[in-house]
Amino acid sequence: MTDAPATPLRLAVIVGSNREGRFAPVVADWFTARAQEHGGWQVDVVDLADTALPAGTVWPGVSDQESVARFAGLVDAADAYVVVTPEYNHSFPAVLKHAIDLLRDEWRAKAVGFVSYGGMGGGLRAVEQLRLVFAELHAVTVRDSVSFHNAWERFDENGEPADAAGCAGAAKSMLDQLHWWARTLSEARRSRPYTV
Repeated sequence: MTDAPATPLRLAVIVGSNREGRFAPVVADWFTARAQEHGGWQVDVVDLADTALPAGTVWPGVSDQESVARFAGLVDAADAYVVVTPEYNHSFPAVLKHAIDLLRDEWRAKAVGFVSYGGMGGGLRAVEQLRLVFAELHAVTVRDSVSFHNAWERFDENGEPADAAGCAGAAKSMLDQLHWWARTLSEARRSRPYTV
């Protein structure tokens, strides 16, 4: 683990699928356990299937709906995010893009990591597209990610991947990078607010 400060940083694990019969909870539960074991994080899970965000698009910061305010509060309070995303048709789910687009300032100068899953591509095409989206929001994405190719064949009935040690190592590497960036950006925001 990285040299964690006395006060844990807040990590929001955003579960980016609301499709019926989705595999997302298996992947998200496994990763959330790794994040909690890592140390240095206070972990909040934000499952987009449970957020009841409005269907219509509004300008960031304009909606007065309670569900948007709750979601914005969780995003704003976090020092970093890990987006758990499947790959649908070589991209990420519409519900995830919608949730991202409802906010703006809350994402700025924060660190973002990715856990992806899918078929042969393991969700990596979704991740590469999400990197572009978060760059436009002035968020910093970390280099390493965790991906599961043919994910539904890789997890056992207890929600553990076949190569548990290797997958845990990949998660730790990404979490170490994310922690460094999250702490660095948090200190920077406190000393000099990020304005664009």
